[in-house]
Amino acid sequence: MFANDRESHRRTFITAWLKAQAGQPLEPVEAQIVEVLHRHPEYHRLMTETEKTLERDYLPEQGESNPFLHMGLHLAILEQLSVDQPAGIRGLYSRLMQTTGDPHETEHRIMECLAEALWTLQRNQAPFDAASYLECVERAAGASRPGH
Repeated sequence: MFANDRESHRRTFITAWLKAQAGQPLEPVEAQIVEVLHRHPEYHRLMTETEKTLERDYLPEQGESNPFLHMGLHLAILEQLSVDQPAGIRGLYSRLMQTTGDPHETEHRIMECLAEALWTLQRNQAPFDAASYLECVERAAGASRPGH
């Protein structure tokens, strides 16, 4: 879906947003990007400040979060849900939805687990641990149930 370099990755988001704003037809992945962007109005300005956005570093040590990483995690979860991979993620999403009633909030809760799983695999130079990821989502679903 995306090239490995940061600029191409960011351009994919920017292009999708600009096409949507111009009323141009979107590819399926572009439509997903625009859907995620609609839920994040705080990122709209970034999509129109192209050169500045392409060059900017987002440094966690300065308290910044990377909007492209954030949106990419949303897209990864949407993809996981569409194919139920890892197996069971769709059911856990449904359980969380019953509690939150909000797809965006539900995705954010799952994103915390996905970000942790990705950080762990990068740190340990190991394959993605789907079981640990699903356990984290299970805990989030269980902890968020009323009365628990």
